[in-house]
Amino acid sequence: MRARELRELNSDELLQKEKDLKEEFFNLRFQRATGQLENLVRLTQIKRDIARVKTILRERRGQGEE
Repeated sequence: MRARELRELNSDELLQKEKDLKEEFFNLRFQRATGQLENLVRLTQIKRDIARVKTILRERRGQGEE
């Protein structure tokens, strides 16, 4: 997901997106541990998306937009 797309979401939607991404990341890690995960690149993509969401939320809090 691109940062431009994330910036269009409001703070509540971003928090929900972060929660969903963390849940997906957990499930992928579990699949990797059990040897069921085939696409290891997806783990990196999810981690970066989580970081993007957190960055945008932090920027908004700094600007007082919450």
